[in-house]
Amino acid sequence: MLTPLEKIFLVIIILATAVAFFLPVLVKIRIILAGQPKARFSSLGRRFLDAFTKVFFQRCTLKNERVWTGLMHVFIFYGALSFDTFTLNHTLEGFIPNFYLFGQTGFGLVFSFLIDLFAILVMVGIGFLAFRRFVIRPPAYETSRLDSAIIYLLITAATLSFLYFESFAIAHHPATQRWAFLGGWLSSLIQKANLSPALIAQHFKISWWVHLIVVYGFIAYVPHSKYFHMFAGPVNVFFRNDQAMGALPHLDIEHSEVFGVSQAIDFTWKDLLDAFACVECGRCQDACPAYATEKALSPKMIIYNLRRHLLRNKKEIIQHSREALPSLMTECFTADEIWSCTTCGACLHVCPVEIEHIPKLVGLRQGEVLMEGRFPAELNSFFRNVETNSNPWGIGFADRANWTEGLGVKTLAEHPEAEYLFWVGCAFSFDEAGQKIARSLVKLFQAAGVDFAILGQEEKCCGDSVKRLGNEYLYQLLAQENLTNLARYKVKKIIVGCPHGYNTLKNEYPQLLPLLPDLNEEDKKLLQSIEVIHHSQFLEYLITTGRLKLKKPFSGRVIIHDSCYLSRHNQIIASPRQILKWAGQNQVTWLEAENSREHTFCCGAGGGLMWTEETQGTRINRQRTRELLSHQPEIIISACPFCQTMLSDGLKDENREDVRVLDLAQLLTEVVAI
Repeated sequence: MLTPLEKIFLVIIILATAVAFFLPVLVKIRIILAGQPKARFSSLGRRFLDAFTKVFFQRCTLKNERVWTGLMHVFIFYGALSFDTFTLNHTLEGFIPNFYLFGQTGFGLVFSFLIDLFAILVMVGIGFLAFRRFVIRPPAYETSRLDSAIIYLLITAATLSFLYFESFAIAHHPATQRWAFLGGWLSSLIQKANLSPALIAQHFKISWWVHLIVVYGFIAYVPHSKYFHMFAGPVNVFFRNDQAMGALPHLDIEHSEVFGVSQAIDFTWKDLLDAFACVECGRCQDACPAYATEKALSPKMIIYNLRRHLLRNKKEIIQHSREALPSLMTECFTADEIWSCTTCGACLHVCPVEIEHIPKLVGLRQGEVLMEGRFPAELNSFFRNVETNSNPWGIGFADRANWTEGLGVKTLAEHPEAEYLFWVGCAFSFDEAGQKIARSLVKLFQAAGVDFAILGQEEKCCGDSVKRLGNEYLYQLLAQENLTNLARYKVKKIIVGCPHGYNTLKNEYPQLLPLLPDLNEEDKKLLQSIEVIHHSQFLEYLITTGRLKLKKPFSGRVIIHDSCYLSRHNQIIASPRQILKWAGQNQVTWLEAENSREHTFCCGAGGGLMWTEETQGTRINRQRTRELLSHQPEIIISACPFCQTMLSDGLKDENREDVRVLDLAQLLTEVVAI
């Protein structure tokens, strides 16, 4: 098909495209490799299978409520795969006359049909996305507008040039039509135009070159744009976090010289890969409670600005030059951004390419707290209270078990053979509202004949808020003391009333064990095997086994608020609902918020923000309370003491104290009639 000179020109185009593509890719790879080590190489086979199914079947784009946008992306994705295959055939055809990748197979006929179908669907998808981005213009799409316009034009040009070539190819060689219905129809129009065979042959040659140049131009442009996510995204999905979403990584305090993140090279290589995998779809921004309530934080902009910073300082990053590399808090992020995150996990949950926003923000907090000594002023008293009395309220640790007065609760020191340890937590121990929940739980345990004990004065703060506020050193001190006590009493089962404590004990303490040299291997093995149970799961178990009898069904309009650390971070969604279903016995009007289950909206207390002042925009708890009140409930059910506090405050702000906020345990004490 091509003359020797044209073949040389084709080789030059291929080589030039390869250089234009691989040079920026190599720069990005070198930037990523400048990051800190991160263990993400376990279970490679499972990782590959998971990444393949998520990407190839586009589960990544169809997993949330943007149904139409996701569907259009599916059209473009499969269209791109078809065009990639066609371009390979197109290129080889330049060297091998009449080459067809699939020969005379049946799939060759099917492929000729599919590529025409996807040409139509790609144009539909591009039209939809362009209209949404440039006409509707949602806030999530405000970045990279020129970049998007260029890509949309290139994809459109690639599709139209394909149809241009296919129609003249069929007109020139009718046998190549196969099942190409669109190309066949266009070629029939060409035939009706009575063009001469010479002119058709000329257009056939021109269209061949036009399509090839457009496609190779597209390939050369991709690594210079945000659409590099086509390559980085699947890799990022492959290296996704396969542990519990709520578990944050630990710092090696003993052997580190830099604590947390102050410069780009303090991030892990996976953090830096995240920056290049970002699609800029804005799903994280749409889901973020801080952004929804006019705070400075946008998870999308955190990743977007990080990528710009990496490219702007690529030389210093690649050379690992700390002296020349600017501070992230000077050039890239603001204090208002990093201290607005509630660590609710909504951003992680909706991200189609498995970007991990929370570890980056907590890492930046660690850098500010441990390296710079900069943090919100109100945290001075918080850290001091936890350091001195092992609780945020600053109440003497000797008073930790005062709430048990009159209940006959034993400590593990008094009853070391207890089957269950009830991990009370700070909120249940010192907050008046939390103490009511704790007392309800104890009454339910006693009614069901549960063999349990508490640690009493030996229990320390679990460290959830401390860790998420960046004070990793204090967190590890607390954790080590708690783990030592658990090992000493050989605890096997723990019931936890707070989702934050549940997440910390179940998901974070086991990961910390390798960093604790004072514990022997036998103790570590024991601690790894502890069963941690949230009280909603345990109450469901007690009802299922008949140990709790539901005697007095309740009635009314009831709505449940899902705690972020229960539902989204730990997938405990069914247990609270099953308990309420049994307790209501068809006498309850069940209400479901728009943002519920794994899509729940944060109460505003997570990430340690329970202990800070919320000065920007609308208070998160107030927005959540308004959403729940819009359903006209009589009772709001929660399974987290912090959520209950925030929702109770929200009801006061809305002058709706006629609506009750109850924990599952409090509701069950009424139903069990204790």
